[in-house]
Amino acid sequence: MADVTFSPGPLPRDAKVYVAGHRGLVGSAIWRKLQAEGFTNLVGRTSAELDLKDRAGVFEFFAAERPAYVVLAAAKVGGIMANNTYPVDFLSENLQIQVNTMDAALAHGVERLLFLGSSCIYPKLAPQPLKEGYLLTGHLEPTNDAYAIAKIAGILQVQAVRRQYGRAWISAMPTNLYGPGDNFSPTGSHVLPALIRRYEEARQSGATTVVNWGTGSPLREFLHVDDLADACLFLLEHYDSPDHINVGVGEDLTIKEIAGMVAHAVGYTGEVEWDTTKPDGTPRKLMDVSKLTAAGWTASIGLREGLERTVAWYRANVVAARD
Repeated sequence: MADVTFSPGPLPRDAKVYVAGHRGLVGSAIWRKLQAEGFTNLVGRTSAELDLKDRAGVFEFFAAERPAYVVLAAAKVGGIMANNTYPVDFLSENLQIQVNTMDAALAHGVERLLFLGSSCIYPKLAPQPLKEGYLLTGHLEPTNDAYAIAKIAGILQVQAVRRQYGRAWISAMPTNLYGPGDNFSPTGSHVLPALIRRYEEARQSGATTVVNWGTGSPLREFLHVDDLADACLFLLEHYDSPDHINVGVGEDLTIKEIAGMVAHAVGYTGEVEWDTTKPDGTPRKLMDVSKLTAAGWTASIGLREGLERTVAWYRANVVAARD
């Protein structure tokens, strides 16, 4: 069946929009963006209110609410250690969340769904920057292959729904994200919130030295989650293709440069040492965003500004920052 013709343009602001995962880093940013843009009929459920792994419960929710649009931002996420330690959990739970939500959305007439994945879907040794066409051209990074496979399955389900049922569903793959609502846990956080916490605690304690892992040479790209939210609304209103699309800034910096920016943002002025006995990780992971740029969207929040916002949020919301 051919795709239903999608007419680009503003979504009705009174349409019912379900944001799955609306309390997470990504979902909460999308919720804020939609509210700011005048959407008046947003629907969200906490995991305690609706377990997306409960298929019957998900179908009951869709039957009762009947949203016109869905943003699937719910997922089980974690750092390298968690992904490597619990691959069954990351594969099984993400597949359940995705399949249940998309099956219920299909059964109850959702005309437009945006599925959000991750840059980890690309092969470990793919050329840089990462183009959408590199998907499934090589082996995945072993430490998070289970999570990546689940996200790849989500992309394929969106494509299958388009082919079989003609729904104008789409997929977007964000780069590394940061911002309000991030995970600053000492054991579960990603590199940027980990750096913010480390430098802030050093500033508060008066420590004269901060020790970071590795050489500081790997290159990383970071997108503020509010920019991602802006991109999501843009894509819902303007993008229609079976092909997934990358969302990022298209530029990267070394970890050492990023650490220096974090130190400046928190006001840490001490020494920095690099423990080169610790691993660096992947040398580079940069997204090719030329497809999104050609569609008409570019990021607007610079890393310095974004870090200042994130540090302010961290200080205001995380008790550990005041210990």
